[in-house]
Amino acid sequence: KTARIDARLPESVHLLLVRAATLQGRTLTDFIVSSAQQAAEDTIARHSVIELSVADQEMFAEAMLNPPPIADALNRAAARHDTMIEPS
Repeated sequence: KTARIDARLPESVHLLLVRAATLQGRTLTDFIVSSAQQAAEDTIARHSVIELSVADQEMFAEAMLNPPPIADALNRAAARHDTMIEPS
């Protein structure tokens, strides 16, 4: 299945796209679709990956390997939860 997109753009941008498509030996449509798809995938990937500095990675690993003790308030909240919610 396909979908259609219509776009109005300045003539200078159109000429730029035509030139780039020609240089790659592609149709204008193929060039635009593949370029837009690549830009979309790159954008999604950049927003999906969390990058940590070396110091942050070490801090994260330390917290996972040696977690801090559970706070009393969290233990009390868990106990209240158990008394209020029936197990399913």
